[in-house]
Amino acid sequence: MKQFKYLPKYLLSSAAAISALMIAPQASAFCGFYVAKADTDLFNQSSKVALVRDGDRTVITMANDYIGDPTEFAMVIPVPTVITKEQVHISDSSLLDHLDAYTAPRLVEYFDSNPCARREYDQVTVTGNRRMASVGAPMMEKEAKSLGVTIEESFSVGEYDILILSAKESDGLQTWLESNGYRVPKKAVKTLGSYIKQDMKFFVAKVNLEEKAKQGGEMLRPIAVAYESPKFMLPIRLGTVNANGDQDLFVYTLTRNGKVETTNYRTQKIPSDKELPIFIKDDFGDFYKDMYKISAKREGGHGVFMEYAWDMNWCDPCAADPLSNDQLKELGVFWLDEGRDIQPMPNPRRFRPKQMAKDVYVTRLHVRYDAESFPEDLKFKTTGDKQNFQGRYILRHAFDGDMECPEAEAYKKQVNARKETEIKTLANLTGWETKYIRTKIKTSGKGELFELDKPKKKSDWWNNIWPGEDE
Repeated sequence: MKQFKYLPKYLLSSAAAISALMIAPQASAFCGFYVAKADTDLFNQSSKVALVRDGDRTVITMANDYIGDPTEFAMVIPVPTVITKEQVHISDSSLLDHLDAYTAPRLVEYFDSNPCARREYDQVTVTGNRRMASVGAPMMEKEAKSLGVTIEESFSVGEYDILILSAKESDGLQTWLESNGYRVPKKAVKTLGSYIKQDMKFFVAKVNLEEKAKQGGEMLRPIAVAYESPKFMLPIRLGTVNANGDQDLFVYTLTRNGKVETTNYRTQKIPSDKELPIFIKDDFGDFYKDMYKISAKREGGHGVFMEYAWDMNWCDPCAADPLSNDQLKELGVFWLDEGRDIQPMPNPRRFRPKQMAKDVYVTRLHVRYDAESFPEDLKFKTTGDKQNFQGRYILRHAFDGDMECPEAEAYKKQVNARKETEIKTLANLTGWETKYIRTKIKTSGKGELFELDKPKKKSDWWNNIWPGEDE
């Protein structure tokens, strides 16, 4: 595995860049059977970025969702400092997929015990080395200089040919990029100019067709970049230029010091710990998409939502196995070797005690944005807060066995009241009509109300005194 140099004084081992006592416990209690997750595949036009941050040191891994002719691919990303070849690494897309699965919002289910057993609910826990032929050529450098563009660095890594550029004017930079085959939106001049005023550099990449042919496959691998800067930010504005509607961005931050939040936009937690009708088990994807849409709509159609915040290596319940130390190092978690190497516990999908947590805190932020609602790039801070949070949604199965006891009727009434509350909760979260929800419950055959015993007629009591006589 490639050794990833940060700066001369920092050497990294490796890097790369979701009320009744006899019914159940309170919803705030965690654990339960994990049954489904809401990952990034639910959302169109979405992208994933992992940000490892400690002090001023950052490793950013960017997943390319581009599929198509590699000659059409080009990436232009503002960066706060000049990047050298030693600071760039080609990563494995499965790392971000694993991190996505581990932090995804999750659905859990509980099962009521027999109310006739006269005991409390029994809670179940589940818990590239060759030089580029054209880059840096005298003609290219001459052309760049005439347009106020400086080629700070040029190199190849894996299937990418990479340039680090600085510029004096946005017009000149855009002209140079377009003349050299980089597709830049026509409306990008103003945005490029704002980055130039901040003295930002530009990380640009194209596919090296010869190297791509050796790699095979259609997907392009993620690019990871390590750098040191006091700026803890993520440039998103270039991606909004000429974008077709809203975009979804998933940011996974890995720190030593707790949750990460945005400083220039309000970070809020996704609605969580909500009890829902049982049929949602088969419709969790549709539920989560509509729930997220309504949550964003209540914020003006967009927003920054926290979907997960937890120490790595323990979860309650786990939507996927925790990342191993080798995987974390590949993502750029360079401080792991400074402490004790804790091995994953057996049965990784079960509850893990907090003392087994690694010195890595994971925050998952889901951002839905467009150019108008997010005129600034995302700026972050590490809060030091390590209070756990996860997007978690609950199914409570009523006891469906024989119930022959005085407590049974009271239990059925409590469950029916609970189910009515679940319907109202689901309607509020998603905007679905209650009529639609009731129809789904009926057609699914899951979670229908109990039939209660009919009350006796008021006149029945005296029939027991004078049996056989007319009323």
